Parts: sequence; structure tokens; C-alpha cells
Amino acid sequence: MRLERKDHMDALGASLLIGFSVLLGLNQALVKLVNTGFAPVFQSGLRSFCAFFVVLAWAALTRKRINFRDGTLGWGLVLGVLFALEFAMLFIALEYTTVSRVSLFFYSMPLFTAVGAHFLFPEERLHTGKVTGLAVALGGLALGLSDDTSRATDTAWVGDALAIGGAICWAGIALAIRASPLVRVSSEQVMLYQLGVSALLLLPAAPLFGEMVRNVTPGLIGIFAFQVVAIASLGFLMWARILTLYPVGNMASFSLLTPLFGVFFGWLVFDDPLTLRFAIALLLVGGGLLLINRRRV
Repeated sequence: MRLERKDHMDALGASLLIGFSVLLGLNQALVKLVNTGFAPVFQSGLRSFCAFFVVLAWAALTRKRINFRDGTLGWGLVLGVLFALEFAMLFIALEYTTVSRVSLFFYSMPLFTAVGAHFLFPEERLHTGKVTGLAVALGGLALGLSDDTSRATDTAWVGDALAIGGAICWAGIALAIRASPLVRVSSEQVMLYQLGVSALLLLPAAPLFGEMVRNVTPGLIGIFAFQVVAIASLGFLMWARILTLYPVGNMASFSLLTPLFGVFFGWLVFDDPLTLRFAIALLLVGGGLLLINRRRV
């Protein structure tokens, strides 16, 4: 069944985004756990490598058209480089700072997406309400950055900066898909570009970042396998499909749920400290995202 592109978010899209938000909120905690067994860059590259074959198998099972000679290879390489940078920065960030702080900064991605969409897509121009939302959300990010109490170490700022860098790369991926011929190819092919290129870049680079394998246990392997299948493969296939069906800017209000879930899982799994200032920062970012997504009447 072929789904038509929507000009607004409907119940199906909302349900898919909520489910994806839960997975992404959980993802940061799982990555930090697996970092104790695999070094960040190696884990990221290995996850892409394994997920590549899961997506390839899914494409074969569902008989999706995969054609790397359709003129999109150049764009696919761009996506792959952005994907590699995004996840290398994200995984390394979790070495320096808490899951909660990474969740706040990394999932600020819709802010950067909204700014980029303003310049690329006439139908998604920033109006007064969206500009106000951007200002509020950026104020929340600044407040979060200034919260010394929620920092795990003196070098937490490194993780914060890397998480924001990862968010910018993620926004670049979303915009590149919408602005290029990739919007017309299957989600599976888009994911194969990202996973394949990132695996080819990250795995050879992993030894440059020190010891690749740490203390691996059966439990960590199970968590890693869940990441590969449920998040890096099927979860991101769903997200890539949503991008082709719904306005990028309309994803903002739902993305509020992801940092909330991320902070929750950070507190639940790692007992991350939660301060009043950090909570206000989270609310400001969420409120800003809601204003960005608010439709003009």
C-alpha cells in the first residue's frame, strides 16, 4: 500500500512518533551501558555494520527496490558522513556526561531542523510564533548548560558540546533527505547509505581512539543486539519513512517526549541528578518546541 504525503500530523504519525520517542529515550541509557563493554566509536561502527545487514534482509523480505545507480549515491555518501559524525559524537558524549544532559542537548535537533527548513522549504517558513519558540528553547539550552549541579564531572561540557554537535548532524540528515532525490527512494535504501558509509568510516577509525573492547558480558551483548534490531534498524526505518510523509517542522512537538523519556531512563538506570534548574531548562526547551510546531490560524 502506497501512503500519500500529508500536510499535517495525523493519528498514525503521532502514534509512530510517540513509540519512536520511547525507543530513542531508552537508547542513550543503553549506549552508556554498552560503552562499558565496547569503546564508543567501535560500538557505533559495529552497530552500523550489524544493522546494515538487518536492513538489507528486511529490504529483501519486503521486496523493496534498492538501486545504488539511480543518481542518489552522492547524496547517500553525504548522509553516511553525517550519520557517522552524529553517532560518533553521541556515543563519545556519553563517556563525559550524564544520560539526562545528553538527552536534553542531543534531542534539541528539531530546533536546528526548523531553522534549516526555514531557508530550504517555503511552506515551512519561521513566523513570529516559531521565532519566539526558538528563543525560548535556546534559552532552555543555555540554562541547561549553566547547571553545574547536574554535571557528573568537570569535563561534562565536552559531552554537552558533542551532544549538540550530534543534534546538528541529525538535523542535517533530516533536511538533506527532504531537499534531495532521496525523498523519492525507499527508506531502506536511505538507511543502507547511512549504515554502510558510517560503518566503513567508524570501524577503521575505532583503533585511533584507544582500546576497542573493554569488559564484555552476555548481558551487554543482549542489550547491543536489541539496539541493532529495535533502534538502529527497524526504529530508524520508521523514522525515515515518517520524514517522507509528514512536514519536518511538525515533528517538533512530539520530539518533546524524547528528552523526557531520556531524562527518565537516565534517572532510573543511572540515578542521574535532577535539579530545579535542569527541570526548568527541560520545560523551556519543550515549550519552545511546542511554539515552533504551533500551526498558524
